[in-house]
Amino acid sequence: MSEEKTLTDILVQELEDLEKKDFKRFRHKLCDFNYEGKRKIPRGRLENADEMDVTSLLIEFYGEDNAVNVAIDILNKIDLKNSATKLQEEKETVLIQRKTTRTQSVGTLSYKAAQDYRPKYKEYIREKYQLIEERKVGECVELNARYTKLLIVKEHRDQKERKHEIRAKGKEHAEIMEKRASSTKLEKLFDRIGSRHTPLRTIVLQGAAGIGKTMLVKKLMVDWAFGKLYPNKFDYIFYINSREMNCISEPRSVADLILNNCPERNAPVKDMLMNPEKLLFIIDGFDVLNFSFDQRESSLCTDPCQTRPVEIILNSLLRKMILPKSYLIITTRPTALDKLCQCLKFPHIATILGFSEEDRKEYFRKFFANAVQAKQALDFVKENEMLFTMCFAPIVCWILCTVMKQQMESGEDLAKSSKTTTSVYMLFLSSLLDNHSNSKESVHTDLRKLCSLAADGILNNKVLFEEEDAKKHGLEGSDIQSLFLTKNIFQKDIGIESVYSFIHLSFQEFFAALFYVLVKDKGSGSVTPEKNVNEILNTYGKSRDNSFTLTVRFLFGLLNKERVSHTEKIFGCKMSLEIKQNLLKWFESVAKASCSLTFKSLQEKRFQLELLHCLHEIQEEEFVKSAMDHFQEIGLSNINFTKIDHMVLSFCIKHCRNEQSLSLNDCTFGLEEQEERRGSVLPKFVRREAEEEEPKYSPPHLLCQALKDPHCKVKKISLGCCRLTSACCEDLASALKTNQSLKELDLSGNKLGETGIKLLCKGLKHQNCSLQKLGLRGRSFTTTCASDLASVLAKNQSLTELDLSYGQWGDAGVKQMFKALKNPTCKLQKIKLECCLLTSACCNDLASVLGINETLVELDLRNNELRDSGVKQLCAGLKRENCKIQKLVLSNCSFTGTSCGDLSAILGKSQYLRELDLCYNKLGDAGFRLLCNGLKQPACKLQKIRLTGCGLTPACCEDLSVVITTNQSLTELNINLDALGDSGMKRLREGLKSPSCKLQELRLNGESVMENDKDEEQGYNGDEDYHDDEEYNPEDHL
Repeated sequence: MSEEKTLTDILVQELEDLEKKDFKRFRHKLCDFNYEGKRKIPRGRLENADEMDVTSLLIEFYGEDNAVNVAIDILNKIDLKNSATKLQEEKETVLIQRKTTRTQSVGTLSYKAAQDYRPKYKEYIREKYQLIEERKVGECVELNARYTKLLIVKEHRDQKERKHEIRAKGKEHAEIMEKRASSTKLEKLFDRIGSRHTPLRTIVLQGAAGIGKTMLVKKLMVDWAFGKLYPNKFDYIFYINSREMNCISEPRSVADLILNNCPERNAPVKDMLMNPEKLLFIIDGFDVLNFSFDQRESSLCTDPCQTRPVEIILNSLLRKMILPKSYLIITTRPTALDKLCQCLKFPHIATILGFSEEDRKEYFRKFFANAVQAKQALDFVKENEMLFTMCFAPIVCWILCTVMKQQMESGEDLAKSSKTTTSVYMLFLSSLLDNHSNSKESVHTDLRKLCSLAADGILNNKVLFEEEDAKKHGLEGSDIQSLFLTKNIFQKDIGIESVYSFIHLSFQEFFAALFYVLVKDKGSGSVTPEKNVNEILNTYGKSRDNSFTLTVRFLFGLLNKERVSHTEKIFGCKMSLEIKQNLLKWFESVAKASCSLTFKSLQEKRFQLELLHCLHEIQEEEFVKSAMDHFQEIGLSNINFTKIDHMVLSFCIKHCRNEQSLSLNDCTFGLEEQEERRGSVLPKFVRREAEEEEPKYSPPHLLCQALKDPHCKVKKISLGCCRLTSACCEDLASALKTNQSLKELDLSGNKLGETGIKLLCKGLKHQNCSLQKLGLRGRSFTTTCASDLASVLAKNQSLTELDLSYGQWGDAGVKQMFKALKNPTCKLQKIKLECCLLTSACCNDLASVLGINETLVELDLRNNELRDSGVKQLCAGLKRENCKIQKLVLSNCSFTGTSCGDLSAILGKSQYLRELDLCYNKLGDAGFRLLCNGLKQPACKLQKIRLTGCGLTPACCEDLSVVITTNQSLTELNINLDALGDSGMKRLREGLKSPSCKLQELRLNGESVMENDKDEEQGYNGDEDYHDDEEYNPEDHL
C-alpha cells in the first residue's frame, strides 16, 4: 500500500519540480506577497532558502493548509498556470483522502492507526528539530539555515593517506578534502555497496569530537519529516540521545523510548511496531554511554514492550535481538568504535570528515545573515593558514564565526582585534571540555597525559600512535582520549591494525606546546619526555625545521599573562612563567644571528617572518618591545604576504623602538588572495552591494597604521616593486605626517601615478615630515608629477637625497625641479636622474642651479643623451664659485673627447669635486690626454675616476703613468684591461712603484690588481652598475 501524501509533501514536491529560474521567481514574488493580512516572510530569510526551506517558512507563517493556497496564488501570478492547476488538484486529492480516513470504520482505523498518526508525528519532529539552540549564546536558529553538508566516506584510508591528511595544512589540506567531495550522501547511506547483496541495516557514523555528528542526524530527522529524505523507506524515525539514557535509572522498554519521541503518551506505538522494517532508530553519541554492554545474549530481551534496565534495552537493540528487521544509525567517536562493533551484527562504518573548502564557504555564508560580513570573515580566516585548516571541523567554524560576529557587531576591525591562533585553539579546547563531566583534577591529570603523548610525537616526528603509546602515557581508558584523539583502522597483512592520531597535526602541536608550559606533575605515573624547552627551541633555531614551527609559535601564545591566568582558572593547571625568559633569550639570539647575515635566502626570510608570528601570538607589549630591540634589520623581500602576515608584521613594527630598518622589496600584500576570492562567496545578486559596502583599504594600510603609532621608531623602509598604486599613497602620506623617526623611504618600481604622487607630496610637505631620503625610481613617473615634487623640494627642510631615476621626466619635467633647487630653502644634497630622457636642452637650467645651490654635493646623470653641447653647458655651472658638487656621474651620456677640455678645466680648478664617472663615453686617447692636463694640476682634488669603456688604447698609458705619479689626491682608478695591453701595463706598473704614487685601488675590468690591496673583495666596485659590458643596457636595471 502506497504512503498517503500530506499537504507538506505535495508542496515540497511541486517546488522541487520547478525549474531553477522559476523557483527563483517564486521566491522573489513570495517576499512581497500579502495573504489575508498576515505578516510577510522577511526577505532575508528567503534570500538563500532552498525548496524545503521555503516550504518550512510557508507553513510557519501561514499554516499547512494556507501554505498550499499561497503557493497556488503565487504560481498563478508568475504565469505558471500548469503548476498551479496541478498543485490544486493534488491538494483536493489529499483533502479527500483526509476526509475519507476520518469516516472509515473503527476496525480500519485500528489497522491504519500508525499511518494516520504519521503526519502528526512528522509535524512534531519538524517543530522539535528544525530549531537548534546556539551553544552558550542562548539564541535559536533554524537548522536548515545553519546546517552545511558534511563529507561522509565509506571507504577506508591507508596509513600513507591518513598521515598526509594529518600533516597537510591550508590550501593543500583543502585540496585533499576536495578529492573526497564525491562522498556518500545522506540519502545513499543504506545503499548496497560493491558485491554485497544483503541490505545495510546498521550504519555507524564515526567522527571526531566537534565534527558535526549530532547536527547530521538531526538534519536527517528534519529532512525525513519534510518528506525530502527516505519518504518511502521509513514510516518512523526515532532519536535516542545517549546522554539522556545515562540519566535514566528506572527500567524502560523500546516502546517507552519510542513514546519519548512522540508528542503525546497515547501514540499508537504497538501499531508502529507492526512493520519493524519501516523503522529507523538513531542512537546518537554511543561513546558517552556509561554502560558496559557485556551481557550475555540469553539475558537480553526480544519483546519491544518488555520493561528492562536501559542498558539491556539498548544492547538488545544494537544486537538486533529486538526488532531485527529495523534499521540503526549509531554515531560515535572513533575511540569507542571497538566497543561498539562488539555489540553489532554486520555493521557498515562510515566516517565523517568534516567540511570541504566549498562547505566552509557555505557555512560562513549561512552563519552571517549579512553577505558582506560573511565575505569579510571568510577572507580573514582564509588568510590565516592554520585557522582555515582547522575549519574542516564544524565546531571550529562555529567558534570563529561567533567570535568574529561579536567583533563586527561591536564595530571592531577584525585585522586589529581578532583572536590569535593560540586563543582559538584554547577556545576549541575549553569548548570540548565544557560538557566533560569529570572534576577539574581529573581533567588536569588527563590533559597532562595527552600533552605528553603529543610532545613525544613531535620530538620523534610521529603522528600515528599505537595502543602501546597510549598505555605508556597513561591514556588507556581515559575520557579525554575520546575527546581529542581519533582512531584509525588499517589493513595489515591478513589482519587489521588500530592506531590513534590527533584529528590534525596542528592540534598535536598545540598540545605539545602545552606540555612544555604546564608545571611538571611529580605524581604522574606515566612516562613523559624530559621537559627541556631549550632543546626544541635550539633545534628549530639551527635547523629551521618546519616540524617545530607551529609548536614554537604556540609556546609563545600560551605564555600570554591573561591566557595563563585563564587557563589555570578554567582547567586548574599550573603553568610555568619561567619559560618566558627562555623564549626571550632564544629570540634575541636567533634574531641577532639572522640580521647579521649578509645574504638572506628565502628560507631565512620566511624564518624571520615566523619569528614575528611568534611575537604576535604572545600579545604582550613589553615582551614584544624587548624582543624587537634585537631585530635591527628586518629583511622580508620577495614574500607574498597574506593578510594575517601583514597584520603580524604591522603588530611588530609598531613596537620597534630602536631605529630598525625594514626591507619589503618585491613583496605583495595579499593581492593574489583578494583577486582569487573576489565574489567567490557571494551570490551574484548581492555581490555588487557587498563590493560597495566592504571597507576599502590600500594593501599596506595596516603597515601604515603601525608607522603612525607614537611608539614606532622605524628608521628605514624599502617598498620597491611591491605593486603599490595611487590607492596606497594617502596611507603613506598619513604615516609621513605622523612618524618623525622615519628617515628613508624607497617606493621605486611602483605605479603610483600622478594622483599618487600628489597625495604623497602632501605628506612630504607636512611640517612633521622628517624624511631625509626618498627613492622614486620607475617609468610610471612622468612630467605631470614634476610640479608636485618641485613644491616638496622648495618646502621640505629635511629631504637631502632624492632618486628619480628611470622616470619619464624629460627636459620639461626636470626644469620645474631645477627651479625648486634654486630656492634657498631647498636642502637637497644628492639627486639621481639616471635614464630620465634628458638632453642638452635641460643643461643650461642645470648649470644655473649649480651656480646657485650650495647644498647639492652629488649629481647622477648617467644614461641620458646630454652630448658634447650639454656637457659644455654643465661645465659652465661646475666652474661657478658656489658649486659644491663632490660626486659627478656622467657615464653613457653620449659625449666625446671634445668635452674633455671643459672637464679638464673643472678638474684643475674645483676644490670640491672628489669623484668623476665618465664610463661608456667615446673619449678616445686624445680626449683622455686633455683630461690628464687637469688631473696633473696641483689644485686637482679628485680622488676617484672611472673610465671603463671610453675607447682608450695602450697609447694613453704614458699620460696615465704621469698622472698617477704627479696627482697627490687620486686614490682609485677604474679602466679597461684592453686599453692597456702588455706594454701599457708594464708602463703603468712602473708608475705604481713610484714613491710619489698615491693610488690605492686600480681596477681593471672590475678586478683589483694592486699588489698592496688588502681587501680585494670589499669596497665599492666602480663598474658594478655596468657588469663590465660595453654594450650595457640601462633598462636592464629597472
